[in-house]
Amino acid sequence: MSMADEMQVRIRLPGTALFDGPATRLSGVAADGGFGILPNHVDFVTALVPSVLLVTQGDGRERIFGIDDGTLVKKGHEVDIAVQRGVEAPDMASLDAVVGDFFDTMEDEERAARAALSRLEADMVRRFAGLRTQP
Repeated sequence: MSMADEMQVRIRLPGTALFDGPATRLSGVAADGGFGILPNHVDFVTALVPSVLLVTQGDGRERIFGIDDGTLVKKGHEVDIAVQRGVEAPDMASLDAVVGDFFDTMEDEERAARAALSRLEADMVRRFAGLRTQP
């Protein structure tokens, strides 16, 4: 593997990308504790826990992500991270509010989905009951 100043980092959510770009440093938390990755770090795979993920770009700017459980794969100069849920915040001070808003929205969507599923199940039961009473 050649020496590099940057690595390509991709943070993926189901169906979309949360971040895709070059980075000079990445910090995260795995089940066994915090870790940091530089561009020439050894290849590895780890499971991520719900935590804060920091991505430092070439200009020194830090991108801050609140993530759920996920998987990180470092191979060569590429880091692929797959998480179920994640959000980006402009700074650490506002991360709590951004995550709170995200989960409030998600709970509302899940509540609406559960209500729609209940209506579908009730309709299906009525239709099956109607089949039983027909000659």
